[in-house]
Amino acid sequence: MLWRSRDAVLIDPAAHGGHREADLAMLALFGLPHLDRVRDAYNEVAPLSAGWRGRVALHQLHPLLVHVCLFGAAYRTTALEAARTAFRAT
Repeated sequence: MLWRSRDAVLIDPAAHGGHREADLAMLALFGLPHLDRVRDAYNEVAPLSAGWRGRVALHQLHPLLVHVCLFGAAYRTTALEAARTAFRAT
C-alpha cells in the first residue's frame, strides 16, 4: 500500500489470480494499516463467503511455515498458533 495524504493506492508487484481470502489473510498477517477499510472494500465489490474469518489462519499457515524455515524461531510461535487455529476450525 502506498499511503497518500487523501487516500491509498494498492501496489502489488506479485499480483496473481489467487483467492481474495488469501490476499486478506496475508495483509492481516503482516499488519496492513487500515485493514478494516480494505476488507470492507473487498466485501463491497465481491462479498466474502460465509465463514471466511475461520479460514484466515489456514491461509496464513503456509507463509508462516516458510518464514520459520527462512528466518528461524522468531516465527515458530505464530506458526504453531495459526496451525492450532486452522485445525480447530476444520
